[in-house]
Amino acid sequence: MKTLADELFREFREHSVSEFFRKNAAMLGYTGKVRSLTTVVHEAVTNSLDACEEAGILPDIKVEIRRVDEDPEHLRVAVEDNGPGIPEKFIPSVFGKMLAGTKLHRLLQQRGQQGIGISGAVMFAQITSGKPALVRTSTGDGRVVEVEVSINVDRNEGEVHGKRVEEGGWKGTRVELELKEVVYQRSRYSPFHYLEMTSVANPHARITLEEPDGTKTVFERVVKEVPLPPEPMPLYPKGLMADDLLVLCRSSKSRTLAGALTGELSRMTKKKVEEVERLSGVRLDKKPQELTWEEAERIVKAFRQMKFMAPSSSGLRPIGREHIEKSLRRMYEPEFVSAVTREPKFYRGGIPFVVEVGMAYGGKAGRKEEGEGMEGMELLRFANRAPLIFDQGGCVITSALRSIDWGRYGLNPEASPLTVFVNFCSAYVPYTSAGKQSIAEEPEVYEELRFAVMDVARELRFYLCRKTRQKEKEQRAGIFEKFLPIIAQKASSLAGEEPPDIRPVLKKVTGLEPDGGE
Repeated sequence: MKTLADELFREFREHSVSEFFRKNAAMLGYTGKVRSLTTVVHEAVTNSLDACEEAGILPDIKVEIRRVDEDPEHLRVAVEDNGPGIPEKFIPSVFGKMLAGTKLHRLLQQRGQQGIGISGAVMFAQITSGKPALVRTSTGDGRVVEVEVSINVDRNEGEVHGKRVEEGGWKGTRVELELKEVVYQRSRYSPFHYLEMTSVANPHARITLEEPDGTKTVFERVVKEVPLPPEPMPLYPKGLMADDLLVLCRSSKSRTLAGALTGELSRMTKKKVEEVERLSGVRLDKKPQELTWEEAERIVKAFRQMKFMAPSSSGLRPIGREHIEKSLRRMYEPEFVSAVTREPKFYRGGIPFVVEVGMAYGGKAGRKEEGEGMEGMELLRFANRAPLIFDQGGCVITSALRSIDWGRYGLNPEASPLTVFVNFCSAYVPYTSAGKQSIAEEPEVYEELRFAVMDVARELRFYLCRKTRQKEKEQRAGIFEKFLPIIAQKASSLAGEEPPDIRPVLKKVTGLEPDGGE
């Protein structure tokens, strides 16, 4: 006899990650025809930059966007790089399997983190055009491999359709995706603006964009040094939860729990291990795999009572003040530019992060819309050098800037020709969604952002004050230069004498070299 519960669970079945995101593509940023196209470009370019930097190669990235059959909503996007290439056996997993990659399990700064990005782009192409991705890659071994890759949604696996191998000396990766229900246009949310922002935060990269109408734009590199690759960082004791500790111990190759703690965690010395054992009451000479949940909770509680040196930040690679200023000067030709890279800080007890802020004032700085002139302050948001151009309202960077009293610095956000650049660096960026366009409001991050913005705003205030004083000085000098010669002329006429040389007097009064008297 079937019960009601049996009837309710008749349709019960498991779903793969790929199937979930196929039905919830908006969670990956595929909403709207313009944003969806920009998201595809973002995912491919992000992978290319990470691959080049990790291999120590100056990135040279080409993005081509072309119409198919002259249909404005049917486009082919190709992104090509000069990176290290992808070994053939990994191609199906890289482009066709979600939550697979080289990044999630390593604690170091990288643009991509989840192993969803490029496979999500392949899936979007697949569900809008029905076409697989065309991947062409070479690792420099003299073989260029070209395959078509699609996603088996039910099994969350990449499937290869045909393979062509040719000889050649080219090295890198090129991925082509055919998309429908997308639109290309130049706006603040377009691939053009995204790549322009990418070039600002990645001054070592050369990026070429070919638009559907054939227009070719090259964002040249202004720095010829590849950033040093970040080093993987061990976990920090104060940032752990009981489950984290259990997972670490299960995979540990150490013979004892004490060895696992000193070998897998940072700032954990033999003396600290003894302190953990004393505070937690857990014997650390047993196998790490024998650790129970209750014991893990006691050890984590002991960690929180102990004092440790600050966590390592060797896995972070900020852009740097000098490079930010170079990029802003190239892009905006401002009258004032300044930047700051703050010292590393930590959130959630032990996750390191660095905040960088730059400001460009005057010149081409400020938010502009074609045909409408100046519209006030422009905010450029980045996470690990990757632009965040959507979901601005829900981002901690936006919240921090809104909390600033700009009037104290002589600025009006609604009218000042000001561009504010903010880059957040961390091994784990606390994104608000899988779309990776907005950063969660962690208290430590919020406060550090405010301090960084105020640091640079003070420098801008000093500049504006000097500029105002200079202008007032020149105005006073103008009044003296205009009226003092007339007064001298009239006075000399009344006295019946020759007009005196008033230039020394003008110089003394105004502090400026006069153009000359009458």
